[in-house]
Amino acid sequence: MTKVVAFTNKKGGVGKTTTAINMAGYCTSFGSRVLIIDMDSQGNASTGLGLSKSSLKKSVNAVLSEGDKASNNIVKTDYKGLDIMPANVDLSGAEVSLVYKRDRESLLRKALEEVKDDYDFVFIDCPPSLGILTMNAWVASDSIIIPIQCEYYAMEGVSQLMNTVQLVQKHLNPDLFIEGVVLTMYDGRALISKQIATELRKFFKEKLYEIIIPRNIRLAEAPSYGMPIIAYDPKCVGARAYKALTEEFLSKQK
Repeated sequence: MTKVVAFTNKKGGVGKTTTAINMAGYCTSFGSRVLIIDMDSQGNASTGLGLSKSSLKKSVNAVLSEGDKASNNIVKTDYKGLDIMPANVDLSGAEVSLVYKRDRESLLRKALEEVKDDYDFVFIDCPPSLGILTMNAWVASDSIIIPIQCEYYAMEGVSQLMNTVQLVQKHLNPDLFIEGVVLTMYDGRALISKQIATELRKFFKEKLYEIIIPRNIRLAEAPSYGMPIIAYDPKCVGARAYKALTEEFLSKQK
């Protein structure tokens, strides 16, 4: 049965795209079929897997705004078992165009019915906001993974995020749940990283993944080459962390 997971946080630069891409890469290496849906108009998940946004004719915007089929807008990547529904600049206007559509929060969920059984996992890379695109992702999803950066401002916005999740559970998707919380960009030498990790463990308890993603230059470099870390440098410390995180994620699916 297909599991749909939204990678979300209202704060930008916390590792949502990096986590979605790299967990997808390791899931496929373990034999799973994965579809990534790029719901961010910046299109970082698309470029992070080697696609050129300027030349893209297929996009998630065509599905949401124009009513095109999901199957017409899926692109195969260079990595076996990993496909993507990409984003381009057209998605930036979707927040406005979707306002007037009927059942606007459910457009992605309905579109995915056509294709999701072709995959073991659908990973949705959400924009850094709590707007209509994120709502579509949450309504279409079974669960949410929240990457949180180990810095001072990490806790800001967490309460609002959790309140919004509860509203979506109450009114739009009662089955939605928090899959887990991932600590990213951890610097073991910095006291603040340790303090933030301690506070988040108190707040999220068993929802916090044991595996922590460290700061790692190779993780930062990989997207510029259009590669997940498993292809760019599978031996680096960041790759080992994402492999272990994916194993922890998969073990909980059983």
